[in-house]
Amino acid sequence: MLPLDHLLVLDLTAFRAGPTAVRQLADWGARVITIERPPADGGENAVGARLGSDFQNLRRNNESLTLDLKQPEGKAVFLELVTRADVVVENFAPGVTSRLGLDWESLRVVNPRLVYGSISGFGQVGPWSHRPGYDQVAQGMSGLMSVTGLPGQGPVRSGHAVADSSSGIYLAFGILMALIRRDRTGEGSWVRTSLLESLVAMMDFQAARVLMEGEVPQQQGNHHPTGVPMGTFPSADGVFNLAPGTNAHFRSVCQVLGHPEWADDERYAQPGSRRKRREEVNEMIAAVTITRSAEEWIDAFLAVGVPSGPVLDLGQMFAHPQVQALGIAQPVDHPEFADAAVVGQPLTFGDGVGDRGVRRAAPSLGAHTETILAELGRTSEEVASMRERHII
Repeated sequence: MLPLDHLLVLDLTAFRAGPTAVRQLADWGARVITIERPPADGGENAVGARLGSDFQNLRRNNESLTLDLKQPEGKAVFLELVTRADVVVENFAPGVTSRLGLDWESLRVVNPRLVYGSISGFGQVGPWSHRPGYDQVAQGMSGLMSVTGLPGQGPVRSGHAVADSSSGIYLAFGILMALIRRDRTGEGSWVRTSLLESLVAMMDFQAARVLMEGEVPQQQGNHHPTGVPMGTFPSADGVFNLAPGTNAHFRSVCQVLGHPEWADDERYAQPGSRRKRREEVNEMIAAVTITRSAEEWIDAFLAVGVPSGPVLDLGQMFAHPQVQALGIAQPVDHPEFADAAVVGQPLTFGDGVGDRGVRRAAPSLGAHTETILAELGRTSEEVASMRERHII
């Protein structure tokens, strides 16, 4: 038994943010039916795109139903599914679902217990609400790019789609809260987030510095914005991470580096004084760490309880024995790949139920169309007719 295996989710999403939200539900047992356009060229429907790593990673555990929602019979099938569904998820630009008659206000009439989840670029209200939103644009507007990169380098984007990922996870969280509320009140609700809102929330303590202290953060490269010293330091064979989070840690760092006197020097003894002399402190440490290998320094710091670790590329990460022990790279049985794996969930349950969330590969286009229509009572003749008329 999986935590969400009692739920039926109808998925109208595309790109990455919406499918990320849906994946959280599918991985933990919800039956997810992805509504896709009937066969056409381009987009996610192209065979090459569907076999790509991004699609396979996002759409695992889903079922695929092809349906033309612009045709009355196609829309009727969808509304029939809505009467049975717990959740609908969409990430169209605001206004699109209203034109299709598939917005929250329309669907709540069909199913008052429905939870309706929406992701947009900039939110459902405001002067920018109808603008198209992409991860790249949200990163720039949220302030994230202004604090990423080396000092004076100019704005730098994050190395992954952090706006898409965070908005998807936030929406899934909101949907689960709405389902809990529904179980208590009997009423569904409309849960909304956006790429912009999610990234502002992810800026967290950096954003709070502006609101609480009036201080606008600047780029600090690979070093912590406020904690000194904390960041990457050079060794004889590359950089490594050093993260002394307390004054006791700093004293231990000074001992390992062979300069215990630094910990008692009033210029460096307290976090505030070290922060004022950030460059000086980092240069002092770097002048010593460059003399030995990264592994030697990591072992030495860990021996005295100071957090430290390597800086790996993604290939090295998956090859690392700790990552392999966790099993987050999950094998998946796919007819087109002899040896396929996707990124599993970062959650496990103590009893092992549903660990990592990966049960089956992403579906081929329309793979479950006939099965789903049969569940709705359509005969094989009716299905064939719908296919001839390009409804499915």
